[in-house]
Amino acid sequence: MNLAEYLGFGSTLLGILFFLSGTAGLLRFPDVFTRLHALTKADNIGLGLVILGAMLQSPSWAAVVKLLVIWLLVLVASATSCYLVARTALRRGIQPWQKR
Repeated sequence: MNLAEYLGFGSTLLGILFFLSGTAGLLRFPDVFTRLHALTKADNIGLGLVILGAMLQSPSWAAVVKLLVIWLLVLVASATSCYLVARTALRRGIQPWQKR
């Protein structure tokens, strides 16, 4: 294995850890707003690291460009869906969690 393969494997493994931390936030945080924050932050970073790992191991520049486009589209979709879920929660009267 060469250096790019080791870095790609390490990046992918780190990305999976970010996905797991986002899932833990989804299961542990108290309300919809903090859960959304955990999911969007951890999943965006996790996906970026997984994509970086795939790019380091990709055979061609065309594949690298496709991976970048996929990552950018997922970033836009994630931000949009997070905004829509939070706005809908606020409109339905769900208040952000506050420590008492």
